Amino acid sequence: MRPATREALARGARAPGRGRLPWRGEPARRKGTSSLLLVALCAALAGCDAEPAAPATRVLALGDSYTIGEGVRPADRWPVLLVERLRASGARVADPELIARTGWTTDELARAIERARPAGPYDLVTLCVGVNDQFRGRPLDETRPRFAALVARAAGLAGDRPGRVLVLSVPDWGVTPFAAGRDRAAIAREIDALNAMARAEVERAGARWLEVTATSRRAADEPALLADDGLHPSAAMYARWAEAALPLAREALAGS
Repeated sequence: MRPATREALARGARAPGRGRLPWRGEPARRKGTSSLLLVALCAALAGCDAEPAAPATRVLALGDSYTIGEGVRPADRWPVLLVERLRASGARVADPELIARTGWTTDELARAIERARPAGPYDLVTLCVGVNDQFRGRPLDETRPRFAALVARAAGLAGDRPGRVLVLSVPDWGVTPFAAGRDRAAIAREIDALNAMARAEVERAGARWLEVTATSRRAADEPALLADDGLHPSAAMYARWAEAALPLAREALAGS
């Protein structure tokens, strides 16, 4: 390897890199960089005094076809519509978590919750179940303890705060085209009896009750309130449920 000449060493001293000689404009550049660092440091220190953002409100929806939104788009499910309205009112709410499936009875929902193991506590838990117990002809004295256990389970998932649980009444499917040829009056009586039992259990537990059965019965004269399957609610009906649920949900979230 050839030894470096003085000329090469001189060029190296003037070349960019470690140990290079400063040039005339460098102090100004360093001063500008220092100013930027100072501004960033001040901003960081100012942010240290700010309180951390509150975690987003968590919502869990439990139920059957009326919760999973059979016949409508996922965006038109009533729990999703409720969360949209809560956000519009200024609340910071995460997307709702759903444990629901078409056809589930009270005992099937209970087993599904055990399998899913939802990680509470949630800020709001909704429950709408029981119609399939009625459809299968189960007596009320069989459904009652299972329903009461679900209300208690919902309260536990809400951090043992039953006031954070919102239970919807069971809609009357007897007014729908699906019930053609059946005893519609008998279906209505059974739905009313089921809801009376459910409401008593909800009030005993200290949870909140939302009546949507009357709205569901309007489908007899308003076909637009039904999905294309002629049985389940349409997006328009779910929007009415969400509107009715909004003040109760806000009260629940404002409570302890």
